[in-house]
Amino acid sequence: MAGSFAAGAVVAGAAVAGTEPPRVPAETETLTETATVTVTEPVVTTGDINAFKAALEHDGFVVQEGKFEVFDIIKMYDLGFIPMCWGNNPSTPYMVAKLPLAPGQTVPNTLSDVVINPANKGLWNDWRLRPDEAMVFVGRTPPAVSYFSYRSYLGLRYFPNEGRSRRIFASLGDTTNHLTIRTSGTPNGADGNPFDQETMIVTTADKGIDDRITMAAQSAGYSPAIMNTDVIPSGLLNMGLEKEDDNFVFIHRIAFFQDEDAGDAYMKNPGALVLRLTPKEPAPLLPYGVQPLRVRGTGNTTELDLLGAVGDLRQAILAKHTSLKGTDLNTSIWLLEGFDAIQRGVDVIGENRDTTYLSSERFTLNDDPNEFLIVYGVNHAATGKVTYSNFGIYGAEIVNGIGAVANQSLSGTADDYIPGHPAAKYLYAWKVARRSQGDPRCLEVPWGIGAAGIDLDKECFVGFRAYVEKETKVGPFWSELLYDRVVKFSPKG
Repeated sequence: MAGSFAAGAVVAGAAVAGTEPPRVPAETETLTETATVTVTEPVVTTGDINAFKAALEHDGFVVQEGKFEVFDIIKMYDLGFIPMCWGNNPSTPYMVAKLPLAPGQTVPNTLSDVVINPANKGLWNDWRLRPDEAMVFVGRTPPAVSYFSYRSYLGLRYFPNEGRSRRIFASLGDTTNHLTIRTSGTPNGADGNPFDQETMIVTTADKGIDDRITMAAQSAGYSPAIMNTDVIPSGLLNMGLEKEDDNFVFIHRIAFFQDEDAGDAYMKNPGALVLRLTPKEPAPLLPYGVQPLRVRGTGNTTELDLLGAVGDLRQAILAKHTSLKGTDLNTSIWLLEGFDAIQRGVDVIGENRDTTYLSSERFTLNDDPNEFLIVYGVNHAATGKVTYSNFGIYGAEIVNGIGAVANQSLSGTADDYIPGHPAAKYLYAWKVARRSQGDPRCLEVPWGIGAAGIDLDKECFVGFRAYVEKETKVGPFWSELLYDRVVKFSPKG
């Protein structure tokens, strides 16, 4: 997906510039004889989950438990239960919130993975939401990774003029990511260690509901310093439990565990609980508005100074394969942002503001040792422009990501073509073919294995992502990046 649909899934926070900070713990000021001011650090507590649920029930909420788990996009597609793979990032696993129906809801939702997880009967990967309801995530963040985030999405929308629902799959604002989240290691969003820390995320469209949940959490011992709000901007949405109302998903993205064993353990058991909260009695609504967005771009365009070096790399790539025909595949913007998609009614397959999405022209790739791609360009992480970047290979028909190569592996690879070039350390080049033939710097594109591959007669494309500029804590601005490139080689004639 650009995310994963119903691989739909998780949330944004008060530490994010795009959300209203709903809770800031009191700071004590002590005036000394020298008139200095001492500000105490917040006392961070994680609370008792059973006491939290009891407090919510006492305040008049129906409390229902869901699950927070991986969603297997490839398997669900191969079994025929989803229509496409939503541009899944092969470098980034997806976890989603799976919720029960709301009390009194008679209209079913559209996607459940009960077909592969029988224990999930009654839980849905997409869900409708009343304007006074909330979903709450309580648990730990992932162990050390290059990147993680949480965000809610608009999934399906009903279009009266068409008489049907269509997928929009658009993010509803900025994410709560590893640079913005409020946790026990980053209280109130301060600098610190956001990994393997306690946190709470409230996904709701209503400030009054948010405040009531906050009070219940504090009464159960949870510190306000770890609480985040994932705002659903109801003014853009059709909230409710009927067939013509919107539905939602909640996505948690994770990229590159430093400790793979710890990562495997987290994916199997993230140590998190999700709750669906529904007030028993109606109350006046206090809807959140659309939240300000973090601004992309720093004005730093120094990557573009590498255009000449990228040209040198291209010439060296062509010179190495003079016996073959080389065809440049143009790169352009693949996906724009959620608010754009909602206004135009277009499908952006679970995009994320923490990155840019670029893609190559489409191509086919035969099982011929003389037919292959060389993907090349600027390693955006090596230049310091972003936190991590990658490219992936996709089937154009169902937008299935079957493999990817990230900046860590790409480092130093331009030396294969332009050894000694002063800019080589900032560039990369990587082969893509049906068979690697033992080349360690080749990504294989398998076929005949369902959505985990791309069949020989199907069109493909290369998708590029550049994640999180540290200065802005959001994805970079497209015009400040030097676009990645692709050349396809094939037999002459």
